[in-house]
Amino acid sequence: MGTVELPVVVGVDGSDAASDALDWAAELAGRRGLPLRVVHASLWERYEGYVAGTAADRPAERLHSEAVLATAAERAGRRVPALKVMTDLAADDAVTALLRAGQSAEALVVGSRGRGEFASLLLGSVGLGIAARAQCPVVVVRGRPENVHGGMNRVVVGIAERERPSEREPAPPSAAVAFALREARLRGGELEAVHAWRCAGPEDHGARENHRAHEDHTARENHRAPQDHTARENHRAPQDHTARENHRAHEDHTARENHRAPQDHTARENHRAPQDHRARENHGAREDHAQRAAELLDETLGGATAAGLPPVPVAHRPVEGSARKALLDASAHADLLVVGARRRQGHFGMQLGLVNHAVLHHAKCPVAVVPVS
Repeated sequence: MGTVELPVVVGVDGSDAASDALDWAAELAGRRGLPLRVVHASLWERYEGYVAGTAADRPAERLHSEAVLATAAERAGRRVPALKVMTDLAADDAVTALLRAGQSAEALVVGSRGRGEFASLLLGSVGLGIAARAQCPVVVVRGRPENVHGGMNRVVVGIAERERPSEREPAPPSAAVAFALREARLRGGELEAVHAWRCAGPEDHGARENHRAHEDHTARENHRAPQDHTARENHRAPQDHTARENHRAHEDHTARENHRAPQDHTARENHRAPQDHRARENHGAREDHAQRAAELLDETLGGATAAGLPPVPVAHRPVEGSARKALLDASAHADLLVVGARRRQGHFGMQLGLVNHAVLHHAKCPVAVVPVS
């Protein structure tokens, strides 16, 4: 009995963004030798405010939905001539219909925003809802035309710290890495693995505030002591030679002590501790973080090109900084950015994370969110 071929599923609604998603999905299905299933939800147009939702308008809505599907199927067939295309008119809202279709799909492909979405929304509600909940990989087609049309010859995958295998032996590639690797191989391009790391800064803000408060207190005390002492001496014996001598001696002594002790001590401490010790600590910590990042990439991708498949050029890129910035920067020169998303059993809300949220809204190329159980 042969293996069942799961289709690539794409949602369409007649919008330009959906047309881009359809083209992208057709090419994905063609590369993988899979059928394409085109889904249109009959409630989309009413949900997005495109077609009126009264009972009298139902026949017109039905005709419109069928026309959307027929046009999409014809477009996909022209895009990839040998592609097997199926259509599905679902009597449900878009998110529910596509999540249901995704239960038996190789991947789900959607546009960055649907018909009726406000221009200010960087990612439409449909795309966001599907990316956050689907149990199969979801590709949100967004970004610049040169990235969407595959002109970069590169797939980027984000490697998170928790993907690091605990065993000594190389672990199989994660679902996100496997998806990215396969895409890079089928495209004949390079796979770039990005892992962002951060090193703790020098002294914290509290330490600096304590140091500043100590300096202010010392300055006030040093200023108050000579003034108070001089006032009392002048009041008691304005003409007394001893008072003047004591005052002069006190000032000389205080000046010498205040000048010598704080300056010498502060200079030694400021020069030795904050510079030498902090520099050594930061340099050592930065080297440790960089080394761990390099090892993580090696371990995560170590066995990725095995199993007798054609090798894929892999570039390891550990980056010091935030994961959000590292992935968004990498998306500028990629055809596809792949990230993993943990799906926890029993949780029904959005399961994306801040970094995935950011790349879905701001990436310069299409983004694939691959669920990790």
